Amino acid sequence: MSPILKDDNYWMGKAIAQAKKAEAIGEVPIGAVLVKDGVVIARGHNLRESRQDPAAHAELIAIRKAAAKLKSWRLTGATLYVTLEPCTMCMGAIILARLNRVVFGSFDPKGGAAGSLYDFSNDARLNHSVVLTSGVRGDETSALLSNFFSALRAEKRRAKLQSKDSEVDAARSVSQAKGL
Repeated sequence: MSPILKDDNYWMGKAIAQAKKAEAIGEVPIGAVLVKDGVVIARGHNLRESRQDPAAHAELIAIRKAAAKLKSWRLTGATLYVTLEPCTMCMGAIILARLNRVVFGSFDPKGGAAGSLYDFSNDARLNHSVVLTSGVRGDETSALLSNFFSALRAEKRRAKLQSKDSEVDAARSVSQAKGL
């Protein structure tokens, strides 16, 4: 195993820990850490539901925290580790922040902008390019998302069944009250 891959696995573990924080509060489990010179300078996890903010993605939260901490919007020399391929909004912020590198776990075939639907990382029309590394602990990050959405669907089915049961019980009560 190369030293870079070992480092990537280690730092992705930190991003996964952030994703689990999101999951613990009912958010889609996506996490991010920004690393510069071997040190985490910022962390973030998805907070879209909690904040009712469409821009509260893990990547943007980490980028904003890092910029505030470093007192600079230029985050050159930093690497972003994120559990899911960044979307168009996040890739825009990554490019504008001048991040050097993005490492992600799972591809996002419905919204990814780092290789799936789009690839903004090396578009010559933009003023900055970003080195991408994909698939780091991809099975683990993919399972985290799959398990979350599977549990969410199961909960929705349970709620729907309970609602139907409540309707049947209410109908019975009305029928019994009317002596039917």
